[in-house]
Amino acid sequence: MKKITLLLLTFILLVSCSEMDAKEKDVEEGPNEALEIEQAEEINQDVEEVSNSEKALAGNLTVHFIDVGQGDATLLRATEDEETYNLLIDAGDWTGDEVVPYLHSQSVESLDVVIGTHIHADHIGQLDEIIQEFPVEEVWMTGNVHTTGAFEDVLAAIEQSDASYVEPRSGDEFEIGPFLVEVYHPTELSGDFNDDSISTRVTYGDVSFLFTGDAEASAEEEMLASGLDLKADIFQLGHHGSSTSNTPDFVQAVNPEIAIYSAGLDNDYGHPHHETVELMRKLGIDLYGTDAHGTIVIESDGKDFSVQTENEATVEKEKPGFLKDVKEEPANPHDSCIDINSASLEDLYDIVHIDEVRAEELIELRPHHSLNGLKRIYGIGEGRVADIKEEGIACVKE
Repeated sequence: MKKITLLLLTFILLVSCSEMDAKEKDVEEGPNEALEIEQAEEINQDVEEVSNSEKALAGNLTVHFIDVGQGDATLLRATEDEETYNLLIDAGDWTGDEVVPYLHSQSVESLDVVIGTHIHADHIGQLDEIIQEFPVEEVWMTGNVHTTGAFEDVLAAIEQSDASYVEPRSGDEFEIGPFLVEVYHPTELSGDFNDDSISTRVTYGDVSFLFTGDAEASAEEEMLASGLDLKADIFQLGHHGSSTSNTPDFVQAVNPEIAIYSAGLDNDYGHPHHETVELMRKLGIDLYGTDAHGTIVIESDGKDFSVQTENEATVEKEKPGFLKDVKEEPANPHDSCIDINSASLEDLYDIVHIDEVRAEELIELRPHHSLNGLKRIYGIGEGRVADIKEEGIACVKE
């Protein structure tokens, strides 16, 4: 009996010691285990945040430089928190019908902001149709007014829509989903439609784009003098690649990796001009153009970007003489012909199809390098240019 009791006491003692050892082990290891678990959770959370951030940027941005011939239209698309944001800068030429079908092809359902950089018909020409086809949150324009049908059609479309109307000025900043839109020009209106072009830098992550519409050298000088940070990875060349824009000082301040221009194939204005193409070559800037490459699409994750083109091509421009190449002989060889680059407003009325409104726009669009350049005027198409040539009193003098 004593032996059984002794064995029982020994067993109880061993069990008690084992429980005490386990408790001491919990005391010694418990806090460390808890700390390790907490640190692991923090690391997992950090990894998840980085992963979500990368996921939010990966392949998220596409910028479409749409081939609209001798005009401009650029669509910027990006997604944030499963919502897609759409910005449209310019809306093509009034003689075309490319923009609405292209937006549908990209599954665009609405537009957050549409910017008409200025009120010439090769930049706002299809804007009325766009506003009628898609819900538009805001329309930005310079505030200049015109008497052309293209401008009046756009105003009517805005008034009949639910879109807000905005006249941005230099120094304004807007956050539109993942986009930061900084307005660089104009500070105030000069009345020169080209030079008053709305100029913006659009930034997505670390990648930036600069758009200057048809702003020319004087507007570029103003932006340089303002001390703005003009640097951008992608620069849409001013005024379709014209040498009246894209001054060396301005391009060097922008310091882009690539430059893109929008122009029509074999256009009457020689865009892009030889001087501009040569400047890009000298500065080591890759050059793309819709006349050569078709529609150009930039894809970006907010850190890097890639360029996709509809056509494989190289932009080349021989010197000199695009003026000589495209200029036709005056329809009337006599000195009595009306030079559309120098004639007065009243003299222009003598040309068939040129009324007061069209004469004003003709003067604003000077210089014209051939009579075909009159197609830039709202309401003057192929047929009416043929009538003007047949009449034989309009010309472009050497």
